Amino acid sequence: MSSIDAEALYRALLDQIRAAYGDQLAAAQNGAEGVVLAGIYSGGAWLAERLARDLNLPSFGVVNVALHRDDYAKKGLHAQASPTSLPFTVDGRRIVLVDDVLYTGRTIRAALNELYDYGRPASVELAVLADRGGRELPVAARFVGGTVDVPADATLVLAREADGEGRERLTFHTEARTD
Repeated sequence: MSSIDAEALYRALLDQIRAAYGDQLAAAQNGAEGVVLAGIYSGGAWLAERLARDLNLPSFGVVNVALHRDDYAKKGLHAQASPTSLPFTVDGRRIVLVDDVLYTGRTIRAALNELYDYGRPASVELAVLADRGGRELPVAARFVGGTVDVPADATLVLAREADGEGRERLTFHTEARTD
């Protein structure tokens, strides 16, 4: 597999969201009810946190999908997973759901179920850093940092690393699939 530049994918994703929501982002910065970000734990939450900072948004939510996963009986709860935390009302909101990698669509289905446990949003649009294809469900992202080619027997994993100047950098690596 060739190297995947996660930072370049992030910049592309950030630019797409800015272009689509410029006015609503400005409204949200001023306390009005504009678009909000909700990141799927954990890679999507890291991205939502960075996007919120780079878009000057006052907050972002974190969605834990563990209880809605179709493999919950097999995997159970992840010991370090934090609970869903949404510092905004879901009812009637435009939510950008953020995840690191879009593959089968099963995690997105679980995230939508979790969001709807909190209310009924006006809309939910998906933003992903990397789309690796291989969908099992009819799920597509509106905002995509880029399409990546990863072998079917590998998992694409997002990591955060400090660069030489103390800033955070996003990187991708692959691991053998365990499911």
